[in-house]
Amino acid sequence: MPSFVEMIENITPEIYQSLKLAVEIGKWADGRKLTLEQKELTLQAMIAWELHNLPEEQRTGYMEQECESHPAPKLNILFKSSDTQH
Repeated sequence: MPSFVEMIENITPEIYQSLKLAVEIGKWADGRKLTLEQKELTLQAMIAWELHNLPEEQRTGYMEQECESHPAPKLNILFKSSDTQH
């Protein structure tokens, strides 16, 4: 039985896209629902594959971060909390 690393090395971009779609919709291509364990393992495989095949900004979970010296955008607040009708 191949190791996890060997399996990741054998994932093609097409297989990766199929795994990604399965996680997104919660089903395999044949319509069977992913179990929680399958979803977890598939996500692990996707993340491991992305680490070696995609630039950082294209990987699952990537969040663009600004340096602290970059000013935060100003929020456009339309109403004060006392003006809303809850």
